[in-house]
Amino acid sequence: YGVWAVIVPFNFPLARGGGPVAAALVTGNTVVLKCATDTPWAGRLLADCIRDAGLPPGVFNWLAGSGSVAGAALVRDPRTAGVTFTGSVTVGREIIGALAGGAWPRPCIAEMGGKNPCIVTSRADLDRAAQGIVRSAYGMGGQKCSALSRVYVDADVAGALLERLERRVGEIRIGDPLRRENWLGPVVNASAYASYARYVDELRAGGARIIAGGSQLRDGALARGYYVEPVLAEAPLSHRLWKHEMFLPILLVHRVRDREEAMRLANDSDLGLTAGFYGA
Repeated sequence: YGVWAVIVPFNFPLARGGGPVAAALVTGNTVVLKCATDTPWAGRLLADCIRDAGLPPGVFNWLAGSGSVAGAALVRDPRTAGVTFTGSVTVGREIIGALAGGAWPRPCIAEMGGKNPCIVTSRADLDRAAQGIVRSAYGMGGQKCSALSRVYVDADVAGALLERLERRVGEIRIGDPLRRENWLGPVVNASAYASYARYVDELRAGGARIIAGGSQLRDGALARGYYVEPVLAEAPLSHRLWKHEMFLPILLVHRVRDREEAMRLANDSDLGLTAGFYGA
């Protein structure tokens, strides 16, 4: 194609950067990589690896800068032959629209968002379900498009599952992620920290029952970062957060009558990516 732009998110900068970069290079393109402003050094480290591997100068290029400036410049430049993007739905649609316009449409590979469900039936192994749900919903602080954010559980076992989930959430160690004993570190930046507080307020105002979590942590060493408690909440299905990607450690639970209702609700989303099922 020519010059291929690879625009990657903060959460998996090397995984989401290295794969598309390698694919573009091996198929004969040159590459410009732009990392998120929260994790620019990951791109620099990849650039060092490619330089040390002996690729000719100019074949791979690393660019730092914000999406609104550096990213927009890459997308709008007529010399850009194609784009690989991982990020939000809003930005991805803007990139697709920009590449579809102009003198001719240019290719775009975009992975945008997720609002991932899990169904738990009355015959599920609830201990295994609780373990899997907690790991998926709160791993990396929920800051991944594959994170679980919606659970639909059979009403006959909902109380037992919620008890297990509440206990496991309470056992999560929060703190400096460089220390092995801590399972959960801070959210990525001040904007995510503020969004967490806003979503918790929305849940409470919208009739949700907060079962666990809901606080920003500011005591002691935790005051030096954007630390928050994982949230477990039962919310009415009318609440807007059932269909909004929060990208934070916030999990919503709803009790269902049967599998048919669970499947209908699981599919009631504009965003798809991953899903889970515990049952027999």
